[in-house]
Amino acid sequence: MAAFAAAVILSTTAIFISHLSVQYKLPALVLAFWREVFVFITLAIILGFTRRKNMRVDIKDLYYLGLYGLVLALFNALWTTSVVLNGAAVSTVLVYSSAAFTALLGRWLLKESLGWIKLLAVLMSFGGCAFVAGAHDPVVWQTNLPGIVIGVTSGLAYAIYSLMGRTAANRGLNPWVTIMYTFAFAACLLLLTNLLFGGKLPGTAASPKEIFWLGDAWAGWGVLLLLAAGPTVAGFGLYNVSLGYLPSSVANLIVSTEPVFTAVIAYLLLGEQLTSTQIFGSLFILGGVALMRVFEKGLAPLVEPAGV
Repeated sequence: MAAFAAAVILSTTAIFISHLSVQYKLPALVLAFWREVFVFITLAIILGFTRRKNMRVDIKDLYYLGLYGLVLALFNALWTTSVVLNGAAVSTVLVYSSAAFTALLGRWLLKESLGWIKLLAVLMSFGGCAFVAGAHDPVVWQTNLPGIVIGVTSGLAYAIYSLMGRTAANRGLNPWVTIMYTFAFAACLLLLTNLLFGGKLPGTAASPKEIFWLGDAWAGWGVLLLLAAGPTVAGFGLYNVSLGYLPSSVANLIVSTEPVFTAVIAYLLLGEQLTSTQIFGSLFILGGVALMRVFEKGLAPLVEPAGV
């Protein structure tokens, strides 16, 4: 139940982002910046009461966490932009191409084995992405090329983030403290991006004043806070609870149903609807994820703390 609850809560990430971008026209990178800020504040308060002694890290680890934060900032910027361009359901499915990228990068960077099961899963994942993104239709390449590229690239960025999560664990860093620092660094980088490239880079604030885009729209600020505290803290908290009762492979497989819940919620709340071709592609991607979860327990988990 904890794993399924985690999947449901995590699936609301794209719903919150889509609501903020449609209802408040919040620029994608401004939205990503405030999400990082609120996640950092939430975790700093929680860890300040529960793990104060673990909040200090060595200087050498700070450099690593800064690089980790850079990858997180890139991923969240791409992911948020993908939700704006593709919608909640499609963007969530596309980001799950990270499983295929993780297998390929694990082979290249970490010298992990790449057997026929992984190769089949990689082919299923990329094939499914083509159907979900509509890449088989020439018209889509003309009308939504940025959406396709950014959606798949967000999966690549998440795969890199996942691999860095594995090396962070090898350093003996507390996972929640790692999340707090990486979100802090990511927030600083996204703030600089908005201030330096505002008006030039799509999705950034056109002026420093627009960093506070929501102004006195307190309902919007409340949704931002829920986005940070809900999918990230509560979602991954429940996921960690489930690991106390289930093997990691089983917990990961259950949480991998996240795109299904996102599609259902997006249909009920946002009116989004997947076509039959996109549903077929989604099943291909989830089937590839399931193959790697069931037959390759050594593969890095798709759901790392504070992924999406």
